Amino acid sequence: MNRTLAAVPLAAFLAACGSNGGGAGGSSGDIRIVGSSTVYPFTKAVAEDFMKANAGVNVTVESTGTGAGMKLFCAGVGSQYPDIEDASRQIKKSEYDACVQNGVKTVIEVPVGIDGLTIIEANSGPAMNLTQADIYKALASNPFGKGLNKAQTWKDVNPSLPAVKIRVLGPPPTSGTRDSLADLYLTKGCDTDPAMKALAKSNEDQHKQVCTKIREDGVYVEAGENDNLLVQKVSGDPGTLGVLGYSYLEQNADKVRAVQIAGVSPTEATIADLTYPGARKLYIYVKGEHVSAKPKLKDFVAQYAKMWGKGGPLERRGLVPFAGADATAATSQSTALKPLDASGLK
Repeated sequence: MNRTLAAVPLAAFLAACGSNGGGAGGSSGDIRIVGSSTVYPFTKAVAEDFMKANAGVNVTVESTGTGAGMKLFCAGVGSQYPDIEDASRQIKKSEYDACVQNGVKTVIEVPVGIDGLTIIEANSGPAMNLTQADIYKALASNPFGKGLNKAQTWKDVNPSLPAVKIRVLGPPPTSGTRDSLADLYLTKGCDTDPAMKALAKSNEDQHKQVCTKIREDGVYVEAGENDNLLVQKVSGDPGTLGVLGYSYLEQNADKVRAVQIAGVSPTEATIADLTYPGARKLYIYVKGEHVSAKPKLKDFVAQYAKMWGKGGPLERRGLVPFAGADATAATSQSTALKPLDASGLK
């Protein structure tokens, strides 16, 4: 009887949306989540606790990468589409527009904490201390617009660095971590050149091309969305660097360590106060059209908020909690679930 009653609101909802009601979304009590591999372990932990407290509710969490997850999330309304998107960056204007075009007109953004986008190396390898400019010069396809990148060793990009072959394992273009790499490291390194800063004002598209296009000659290797596998590869190949979230670094401190960026190491303190150059906010996005049909979505977000605070279960897994006004705002949004104001999106 409970299953029958639970299905009625969703059936009415789907009929109103013109959905056929099939697909992976499951029953009205089930919750499907896709998105960021960085946010995945935190959302998975929340899902496990939530299911223990809500018998009969199935929560599936898929690590698809932020970009691929956004495509799934924004594809439409109904049980065959995800309810929540994990994201290691804010939703893009183009993604939001795709959501609206497909009937997802109420997108709810909930910041869940802070992560540090770290550059890692094997514990047994040479200790590196890089700047954002070093990383840009090593990985950019056309550094500062002066021609194809021919640097083969770190010494080629900075005479003070060792003559170690440049090899970096990192995320694919569909990953929010790849976007963060572009924003936090490549663009910042590119803009150390005054001419590039000027180019950003005169020709934004050309600036993006010069500053964020990564070389394709094998120096940068797309390592997929499996961060645990990336750790294994880096730890087994001294001299190779990897790009991934701080939480995975903490969990694998016996195998890999962080490369200092401009002399700053990623710690909970340096990430929380944003002095670490790779600090970034993490989010979940909730589909507003599904909230009324699936009341458990509100409960799930509330459960997330219970676990993301200082000293909470998610901090123990590597999530850096918000502090001060950011913490207050996140907690307020977890209950208010106000729709996103898209005017500030890029």
